[in-house]
Amino acid sequence: MSYLDEGQGHPVLMVHGNPTWSYYYRHLVLALRGNHRCIVPDHIGMGLSDKPDDSRYRYTLDSRVADLDSLMAKLEPSQPVTLIAHDWGGLIGLAWALKHPQRIARIVLLNTAGFTMPADKRLPGLLKLGRDSGLGALLIRGFNAFSAGATRLAVKKPMPAAERRAFTAPYDSWAHRIATLRFVQDIPLSATDPAWATVSELGQRLGEFAHTPALLLWGMQDFVFDHTCLREFRRAWPQARAVEYAEAGHYVLEDARAEVLAEVAAFLQAHPVAT
Repeated sequence: MSYLDEGQGHPVLMVHGNPTWSYYYRHLVLALRGNHRCIVPDHIGMGLSDKPDDSRYRYTLDSRVADLDSLMAKLEPSQPVTLIAHDWGGLIGLAWALKHPQRIARIVLLNTAGFTMPADKRLPGLLKLGRDSGLGALLIRGFNAFSAGATRLAVKKPMPAAERRAFTAPYDSWAHRIATLRFVQDIPLSATDPAWATVSELGQRLGEFAHTPALLLWGMQDFVFDHTCLREFRRAWPQARAVEYAEAGHYVLEDARAEVLAEVAAFLQAHPVAT
């Protein structure tokens, strides 16, 4: 498991989703490393981490939470941390947080979820294709459709070619695209899905963090983690500060970079952590 551990001060744990990797947080690390210790893992199968096949690794949400637990037990076993999470990183990071609530000092979420699908939300067709069909699996593993497509569909502002290449670089072969597919296939839609129990429990227990300082930064043009997801977090955490970016997509750190960095800096300053 590859990870970035840079800077010094209060630890900030940044958890990415699919199909990104630690590169997604590059500007946030640069902004925070002067006063914070930035811990940014690449999930197994993602980024610069190993990409084992199914015979050597079980690509499920519970495996991701266990990986994060092992990493943090090694790197920072006791000090409270600030959790920053995006996409699947929200489910992974918050599920880990439920195991160690005393370790969570502050929470920053960027277009993610912490619950099963809201009743008025449906899985978008492109994700359903990847999750449930052989054609979708072929497109993702054979043609890198998920990672490459996201560099265009997950942003509203065109991403420079060099940055598109960086986002997709770890997923350069059929074997190296296993996690981008397995994440999609792990989307829980019913109680028979492996991730359902963990995600359902997380949704039921989100209120346990209602008094934890929280910041919700949302690209409102996201067609997956859209306004319905933001609404659910606001219900669970009515005291959280929520900022909507009307012209930003799923990769809100790309579309509204300067604004997001400023909000995070102000939030961390407004809620200092005792040392």
